[in-house]
Amino acid sequence: MRLLFRSCIPGGKKYVALIMNDANDKKLGNPGDKKSDNDAPADEKISQESRLIRPQTLKVAKASPEPDTLSNFSTCSTDLDENEIRRQLLADKWRQLFDKYDSEGFGEIPWDDFIEVLKTPDFIQAITPNKRDILLDRALERKTTAITFQDFVNIMSGKRSRSFKCAIHSRDGEVTSENDFHILYKEPPLFQKMVHLIAEEFLTEGRDRKYYADHYTCCPPPVFILFITILELGFFTYYTISTGDLSPLGTVPIDSVFIYRPDKRSEVWRFLFYMVLHAGWLHLIFNLLVQLLVGLPLEMVHGSLRIGVVYMAGVLAGSLGTSVIDSDVFLVGASGGVYALLAAHLANVLLNYNQMEFGIVRLLAIFVVASADVGFAVYNRYAGELVGAGPPVSYVAHLTGALAGLTIGLLVLKNFEQKLREQLMWWIALGVYAACTIFAVIYNVTSPSYTYAT
Repeated sequence: MRLLFRSCIPGGKKYVALIMNDANDKKLGNPGDKKSDNDAPADEKISQESRLIRPQTLKVAKASPEPDTLSNFSTCSTDLDENEIRRQLLADKWRQLFDKYDSEGFGEIPWDDFIEVLKTPDFIQAITPNKRDILLDRALERKTTAITFQDFVNIMSGKRSRSFKCAIHSRDGEVTSENDFHILYKEPPLFQKMVHLIAEEFLTEGRDRKYYADHYTCCPPPVFILFITILELGFFTYYTISTGDLSPLGTVPIDSVFIYRPDKRSEVWRFLFYMVLHAGWLHLIFNLLVQLLVGLPLEMVHGSLRIGVVYMAGVLAGSLGTSVIDSDVFLVGASGGVYALLAAHLANVLLNYNQMEFGIVRLLAIFVVASADVGFAVYNRYAGELVGAGPPVSYVAHLTGALAGLTIGLLVLKNFEQKLREQLMWWIALGVYAACTIFAVIYNVTSPSYTYAT
C-alpha cells in the first residue's frame, strides 16, 4: 500500500510518503491474509512497528508534486486547519469593522448609509483604495437594498476570484494552496500608481475615478502646461542674464515688448504675453510650482484643450481686469492663469469635499498658500510705490484670474468626460465671462490713453 501525507507547514509544498512493499504488508497483517499478527515473531513485530513511528525512516518525496503520485490530490485544497483559522480571523476583523456601522444589528447596511461609511477614517485606514472603489461600484449598482456582512467579506477576501485563479494556476506549479496565492500578485507599475493618485486627488466622483484610472494612457500627452512652464522659465533666464539681477524680487523689465503697460494698450498682444515675464525668482517659483503640481495633473485628467482654455481665460481676465480696476500700473507674471486653475480646483473641492479624503485639510492648505501670495502681491504694489522702487506691479490679476476660474474653470473641471454644450450652466458662465470681457474691451477702446513718465 502507499500512504501520502501533506506537511502542515503554512504555505508549504512538502509531501511525506510512506511506502511499504507487499511483503511488509503481509508481515503487518492485512485483513485478507490468513496469517494472524500473533504468528509473527515478537522481534519482527517490534521492528515493523518502529518503522511506522520513527519519522527519520520515512521516505520523503520531492517538493514538486509528481503526476503519478498526486493526481488524486487537489493542489488548491483548503482542508488545512490553518487556512480555516486564517479565514476565521479575517472574518472576525471585518466583523468588528462592519458591526461598528451596523446600528440595527441586522447584519446588513443600507447602500445609502454604506456610501457614507466608506468615507469614514476607519474604512479609509483599514481598506485599500482599490477595494473601496469595488465597494463603491457595488453600492452604485444597487442590485439589492443593502450590503450584507457575507457580501462584504467576499469582496474583501476576494474569495471567488482567488479560488478561480488558484484553480487556473494549479497545473503550472505556481500555486498549490491559497497560502501561496501571494505569488501571483504583481506590484502595479509606478505610472499606474501615479494615475490612481491623480484620480483620487483631482476627481470627486467614484465612477469618474475608476474610469480614469482604468482608461488613461497618456495619449495625447499633457503638453500645454509643460510648454508654458518651459517658455516662462526661458524668458526669465534671458532677462536675468541681461540685467544681472537675481534677487528674490528682481527687476521689472519695463522696456520689454511683452510687458503690459497702461501707455501701450493699443499693442493688444501685451494683454496675453505679459504672462511670460516675472518680477523676481520668488514670483516665478510660486507660479511654476502651482502650474506643475495643480495644472499638470488637471491637464492629465481633463485634457490640454480644456486646461488651455481655462489658463488663457485667466490670463486675459487678469490684464483686462487690471486695465479697468488698477489702470495705472504695470503687469507681469502668469498669476492670472495660475489662479484660474487654482480657484477652479479649489471650488470643485469645496463643492465635493465630503467625497474626498481630507477635503477640509486641502481647502485650508490651498487657502493659506493663495492668501499669502496675494498678500505679498498687495504689499509689493503699495510698498514699492511709497519707497519709489520702480513702477508698481498690479495684484488685481490674481483676483480677476480667480474669478475666471470660478466661472469657466469650475464648470470645465466639474464636467469630466461630458459634453459641455449640453450643460446649461456652461452657457450661463460663458455668457457672464463674455459680457465682462466685452465691457473691459470697450472700456480700453474708449478711455483716454495713460501716459507713463519713464
